[in-house]
Amino acid sequence: MNSIRLRLLLALMAALILVAVVLGAVTYRSVLAETETLFDYQLRQMALSLRDQGEIAPDQANALADEQLDFVIQIWSADGRAIYASRPHPDLPARALLGLADVAAGGQVWRTFSVTTGARVIQVAQPRRIRQSLAADAALRSVTPLAVLAPLLALAVWWLVALTLKPLQRVAEDVKARDEQSLQPLPTQGMPDEVAPLVVALNALLHRLERSFGTQRAFVADAAHELRSPLTALKLQIHQLERADDAPTRAAAAAALTAGIDRAVRLVEQLLALARSEPGAPPVAATEVDLAEVVRGALAEVAPLAIARGTEIELHAVNAVPLRGDAAALAILVRNLADNAVRHAPPGSRIDVSVAHDDGHPLLVIDDSGPGIPAADRDRVFDRFYRRGEADAEGSGLGLAIVRGVADRHGAVVSLDDSPLGGLRARVLFRGS
Repeated sequence: MNSIRLRLLLALMAALILVAVVLGAVTYRSVLAETETLFDYQLRQMALSLRDQGEIAPDQANALADEQLDFVIQIWSADGRAIYASRPHPDLPARALLGLADVAAGGQVWRTFSVTTGARVIQVAQPRRIRQSLAADAALRSVTPLAVLAPLLALAVWWLVALTLKPLQRVAEDVKARDEQSLQPLPTQGMPDEVAPLVVALNALLHRLERSFGTQRAFVADAAHELRSPLTALKLQIHQLERADDAPTRAAAAAALTAGIDRAVRLVEQLLALARSEPGAPPVAATEVDLAEVVRGALAEVAPLAIARGTEIELHAVNAVPLRGDAAALAILVRNLADNAVRHAPPGSRIDVSVAHDDGHPLLVIDDSGPGIPAADRDRVFDRFYRRGEADAEGSGLGLAIVRGVADRHGAVVSLDDSPLGGLRARVLFRGS
């Protein structure tokens, strides 16, 4: 039973039935008690009226002898002789108990009221079953309106539940009518306070989806644009290789083709790394890793390029710098920063890499002696496919974008500043660890 409407209806119906039963029972018993009190009052008044009257006139005696009259009047003398009975009855009470009393006689119970005068005892009696039957009829009549109103109240409850849940139905119909391209926010005007948070949360989700889809569309468009040039260059180089007439020309064309393939492979690797660092990508597989060990492994991959350029990489690291994160993604972050530093630093220069703690948070710092980046461009270099002039013409423009994406997914902050070595300092502070 997952329907809110059904559960609400069942709960309200159960409460309505319970209230109706309790109210009916209380009303029934109350009417029974009040009717019983009224009948006792009638007995008392009849007996007292006969006591004050002194004797029963013949016309009154005839009226009291009516078979349709439920009351039976008996009068005894002071010594106990029966001197009057309103009508013959085989099972009349044979004794009188002063005041109100229940007297059993002839297999039934009589309700009596007896009073004494100077020389007589007057008793007015009524069968208990007749009193109960009349009281029950009166009680049932009192609860009949409640029984008639209960179905009407049930219909009113059903209508109110349907009306109350109407906003939820409107939201469901609005969402159902949309396709995968309709990410506009749902209307919140007129929504009840209980439904409004749900609509606000849905709108926030739709906004995140729209942003994620927009990022993916931009990524696909940019990737297609960036891949077009190297693929075109590879095609031209293949044609040059096919037209080569002598061995030296073929060797040069083959070398150019190999270099073009290497650039294309690096671009594809960078695109894949960027896709894994996008906001819509699956969450990182967070494990306990040692940042210092990750940095050592990443620098080992950059070492061949550094050796080829005569660049010295010096690592300053404490014994262990633990943090929770994805070791593979962190290695890409370090490798991209170190690769940029090696490529932009002059051949034969030095690059300092340090791993330490800053106020308890893991910190990675990479300094180079390259040309650096002007302060005005330090925010833009994190944009995808952004290149500064011709200095990085062979690059893909994705390295720092990947660095920021990996850092964001690890709760880290990346900043660029001037390096003491004269070039650029890249600083990554892992605040989430």
